Amino acid sequence: MPNRYNTISFLSDFGIKDEFVGVVHSVFRSIAPQVEVIDITHGIPAHDVKAGSLALARSVEYLCPGIVVAVVDPGVGTDRKRIAVEVGEGESILIGPDNGLLAPAVAMVGGPKRVIELTNTDFHLDSSSTTFDGRDVFAPAAAHLANGVVITELGESIDPSGLVPAIIPVSYIDEGTLHAEVLWIDQYGNIQLNIGFEDLPEGQLQVKIEEQIHSVDRVTTFDQIPESGFGLIVDSSGLIEIAALRSSAAKELRTSTGDSIQIINTSNESNSSTPVSIQPKKEN
Repeated sequence: MPNRYNTISFLSDFGIKDEFVGVVHSVFRSIAPQVEVIDITHGIPAHDVKAGSLALARSVEYLCPGIVVAVVDPGVGTDRKRIAVEVGEGESILIGPDNGLLAPAVAMVGGPKRVIELTNTDFHLDSSSTTFDGRDVFAPAAAHLANGVVITELGESIDPSGLVPAIIPVSYIDEGTLHAEVLWIDQYGNIQLNIGFEDLPEGQLQVKIEEQIHSVDRVTTFDQIPESGFGLIVDSSGLIEIAALRSSAAKELRTSTGDSIQIINTSNESNSSTPVSIQPKKEN
């Protein structure tokens, strides 16, 4: 018996100003009226595949079993593939462009069981447009799966090892210096880094931005952060973030996504401090 799915989780960079999200919702419901749609977020910055892949990876372990539709697709209409990825034992299927958007989330839930390129136009909307695959390809494919269509009917099987990987920076140590990057800044201004607690050196830490140096405390709750100070805390994704007490650390430290971080162990220097240098991106 084919799986029937009653939940579609939906992520995109569509925003809420235009009609795009509502139209995709309507396509879901017109084909599979029984399905419930959960909006993960539609606030991914336009065309930012890396940000979309990170948001999806942060979310995927907590999503209801079912279908996940993710659309951040600056290459829409090109030869990039449109895919459906089955994970687990068929409990969930992730649908979207093969541009690195799905890869981290697929890895988080154990890797792909099989991958189908969505080439069967019988399960697409009839449209002359090449610019809205979220509406014309991904949404109808998801809805037909929700109705019990077998994934292999949607198109041709392709090699799972050929999925486009995500472009996510990896921290590394060079001559005793830990090099990291700002992955994400949430709406509170917390600065997520691409390091875990185990990556941090021992000793008192400092945040150094250009010539400014700020002490930071290791904390387990936001309320432990001193007033007008900064804390290092393990966030909900298990990564380290820099936070301020009820204010935006990103604004106070003047950082943005993609900024480089250098964490240097200076335990043999005065006060056994470790300066953390945050280097803003250069404008073109």
